[in-house]
Amino acid sequence: MLHAGGPLCSILVGRFGCRVTAMLGGVLASLGMVAGSFCHTLNQLYFAVGFISGLGMCFSFQSTIIVLSFYFNRRRVLANALASVGVSLGITLWPLLARYLLENLGWRGTFFVFGGVFLHCCVCGAILRPVATSAAAETRERPPPPPKTPTRSCLAACGWALQRHLGFDIFWHNAGYRVFTLGVMWMILGFPLPHVFLVPYAMRHGVDEHRAALLISIIGFSNIFLRPMAGLLAGRQDFAGHRKYLFSLAILLNGLTNLVCTASADFRVLVGYCLVYSVSMSGIGALLFQVLMDVVSMDQFSRALGLCTILESISILVSPPVAGLVLDTTNNNFSYVFCMSSFFLISAGLFMGGSFCALQKKEKRGRQAEAEAAATEAALERALTVEGPRSEKQLCTEVMYVTSV
Repeated sequence: MLHAGGPLCSILVGRFGCRVTAMLGGVLASLGMVAGSFCHTLNQLYFAVGFISGLGMCFSFQSTIIVLSFYFNRRRVLANALASVGVSLGITLWPLLARYLLENLGWRGTFFVFGGVFLHCCVCGAILRPVATSAAAETRERPPPPPKTPTRSCLAACGWALQRHLGFDIFWHNAGYRVFTLGVMWMILGFPLPHVFLVPYAMRHGVDEHRAALLISIIGFSNIFLRPMAGLLAGRQDFAGHRKYLFSLAILLNGLTNLVCTASADFRVLVGYCLVYSVSMSGIGALLFQVLMDVVSMDQFSRALGLCTILESISILVSPPVAGLVLDTTNNNFSYVFCMSSFFLISAGLFMGGSFCALQKKEKRGRQAEAEAAATEAALERALTVEGPRSEKQLCTEVMYVTSV
């Protein structure tokens, strides 16, 4: 739901703005967690914590990403990297807080406290400075839709609404956005697997439960410092035209790093793996939204983000259960899971890097052809301008000769 609610979040941002959407998300996330503390069945938890809280977190998260793109221009990469440090803080502190609350308050009390924590999203949303987003302007300037007629079916109305609020037109007409969306969707099939299976993998090979849980905190703590550094590096003017390739390289390195877990499960090796993994993860986190801003215009960013996230949600929903099925069919052999993660990440990095390179070469050839055509046209115009007076002069000389005779 954190990703699948993207299109609905884009609609709310265009209609009410980022501030109201972020505050609404905080209310929904809090209500879902509080309702979860009173649940008695797993299906009730699916609806309360999974659907309601997930949708609320989507509204709060994506609306702040959208408004951030309008706050900054020159240092937008660094701003995205610093904002994503909050994710690293959450990865570091949230498991420790959850364990402490579970041991002292139980799971019901933990959900209740989480509901109070999520209410802080309303405070964060309230202090967002409103901006005149292009999505809102487009909504105000767009003429009202034609009145409904009995001949217009419900399916046609749904199709019109999807075409209006989702970026399918951007997907079909913008090759860079198409490559980015398909590549990220494929990447997400492997990216979350280490976060899900690293701790069980370490515990299965004799690592203490608390030390195994520390591995995730090491990843989060390292990203607190590495993401701003990645933002500073990618924000340099020298790398402005190469951010797409840096993003593809980070995905490729992330996939290669996961192969370390197939070689050894020693705790010291896993700590080294977490540190190296954090380097590539920081590059992905710092550049993910910035690359999207580079391939689409700012007036299309909200719709492009909504379509991209809903496709990501499909990958996130499918990937862990498929990996769990692989784990069950291979008698709990975690090496296959990490190899599966590496396959998706490496292939996504190669696909995106190669596709962006091909598109850049095609665009360069197009610019050269346009420049040559413009030069040829200018030369032809100059030739016609020079030959015009000459032909008149020759004609006048001939007429004067005949007249003199």
